[in-house]
Amino acid sequence: MSSVNNIPSLSSVRLADFQVSSPSSTAVRAQAWGIALVRIVVGIVFLAHGSQKLFGFGFQGVAGFFAHAGIPMPAISAVVVTLVEFLGGLALVLGVGTRVAALLLAANMLGAIVFVHAKGGFFLPTGFEYALTMLAANIGLFLAGPGALAVDNVFSRPK
Repeated sequence: MSSVNNIPSLSSVRLADFQVSSPSSTAVRAQAWGIALVRIVVGIVFLAHGSQKLFGFGFQGVAGFFAHAGIPMPAISAVVVTLVEFLGGLALVLGVGTRVAALLLAANMLGAIVFVHAKGGFFLPTGFEYALTMLAANIGLFLAGPGALAVDNVFSRPK
């Protein structure tokens, strides 16, 4: 490895250098609990937002906002988004169908960025930083799975 001050040259870096080494069982358990923490908190956030839409604004109220925001098919989109947030959030909290729920919620956040928040810039209160964070968290959950303390694990255990 040719280097200056022990920094590897670009030509000596290999893909294997970026792979995770085999973790210990303690590290695997800690990782599973870390994923579970993210899953449950993200689920609570979506469950709360879905509840607000479902029980507070109602489908018509959400559809009215969506129409004003220029979201296509606002009446249908309102029902889909409300149910994805409510049921997807509940699914994440329980760890049921985690990957499917996370994928649907990620798509929901992508829509929120494209149709509502992108024009507001990056920073809140009108920007897309929150939606981007939730998009990334859900993509992570889709890739990683449910972690610990999930109903999904009951059905995926080797017999």
